[in-house]
Amino acid sequence: MVNKEIPMQEAAAGVSSGCTLALGGMTLYRRPMEFVRALLNRFYSTGEPRDLTLLSFAAGLESDLLVGAGMVSRVRACYFGLEIFGLAPMFTYYANRGEIEIIEETEASLSLGLRAQIAGVGFMPSRGWLGTDLPALRPDVRTIIDPYSGEELIAFPAIRPDVAVIHAIQADVEGNADIGKNKSVDEELVLAADKVWLTVEQIIPELSRVNVIGPLVDGIVKAPGGALPSSCHPLYPMDGEIMLAYTEKVSDPASFDVFIQQWVG
Repeated sequence: MVNKEIPMQEAAAGVSSGCTLALGGMTLYRRPMEFVRALLNRFYSTGEPRDLTLLSFAAGLESDLLVGAGMVSRVRACYFGLEIFGLAPMFTYYANRGEIEIIEETEASLSLGLRAQIAGVGFMPSRGWLGTDLPALRPDVRTIIDPYSGEELIAFPAIRPDVAVIHAIQADVEGNADIGKNKSVDEELVLAADKVWLTVEQIIPELSRVNVIGPLVDGIVKAPGGALPSSCHPLYPMDGEIMLAYTEKVSDPASFDVFIQQWVG
């Protein structure tokens, strides 16, 4: 048996400047918030990591904090916001000023790009985006001709995350984990990423359900409440008061700095 438990600081140290960081979960559910806190602490202490490409199927508070801190240069997400709490203030601030690169994505381009990486091929074909203006926004996304039908298809390029961080409900010390039923694209991220860290509510000897297998996991960090203030069903709900406080208090870099120093500290 291989024990893959590591300290949170070691996991945060595994993210290097310039890499593509993928954060698991979905909008305000099961986000690796405690990991983000550790990454912010490292950044404010050392200035590293920076110039990150942030990959998130549906980005939320965890991603807005990294953008607000100035750690992110480009974003790959099909949604970036706080659902009923409104816009993600720091993403909105920097995106409106053109100070952060936004790589146009949809559910199709992200999921098919990850599947291409998993399959070990350069692209995954699909009818998605045909007849839309999206290819004009992404000149790197090309079309191909199906050699069997002669049909024109979109060839979505493979997406390779350098590091994926997933928050799990339970795991054993070998990295086998249960991430619940709202899985988003976390299973695909685990298969596609070069390095995979799990933050975990509970580490137990034996699991009744496994949807992430240990051989794909490089390290696990015990982090009870590690998704707060996002939710982690069925263990705890979202903390709406913190979400509301964030959207009410944060609107620009100055107000963000006040909030983040309180939250990180």
